[in-house]
Amino acid sequence: MPLFRDVVPASPGHSLIEILVCVALVAVVTLILDQFTKFAVLRFLDYAEERVVVEGFFKFVHWGNTGAAWSMFHNSNALLTVIALLALLALFLTRHHFGLEHRLGQWALGLMFGGIVGNIIDRLVHHHVVDFLYFHVRTRSGNEAGFPAFNVADSGICIGVGLMFLLSALILLNVVTRYTGYPIYWIDESAVY
Repeated sequence: MPLFRDVVPASPGHSLIEILVCVALVAVVTLILDQFTKFAVLRFLDYAEERVVVEGFFKFVHWGNTGAAWSMFHNSNALLTVIALLALLALFLTRHHFGLEHRLGQWALGLMFGGIVGNIIDRLVHHHVVDFLYFHVRTRSGNEAGFPAFNVADSGICIGVGLMFLLSALILLNVVTRYTGYPIYWIDESAVY
């Protein structure tokens, strides 16, 4: 039996409709969680307010981002909304390239769809993306050095992309094993299933 033969397969006999329902379910759960958490931030934190959760490491913030990741393209909300809509359309039209026959592919695409739609809603409703998770450390000089604030939608997109990379690597290992006949022993096959 080749290593990673099925790479967390969808159950045998599932139709395309059932696979797309799985993708849609993951997307909807991601979107609901994203919008619920942003609603809580808007309800309980004033703009630019911060609440320390773990001193010197993590806090909830209420920040708006009119740009992309790390605030690149600041004040480009309309352009980024159009780009996000085009990305959503491109993902949908090319969905057959995302390994949807595998659960990892279904989860990955669903997470990306849910995250993109969550941030599009923010851009249309609030004219910026609501970011609220902020991790940071204190430097020796006492300054705060932090990772850019993000939200559940951003997490869904990043985790979805990470799952796509993982799925690609697992499929590649399967192909190498299948065609060379040499299993890759340094990876525990049981951990994938």
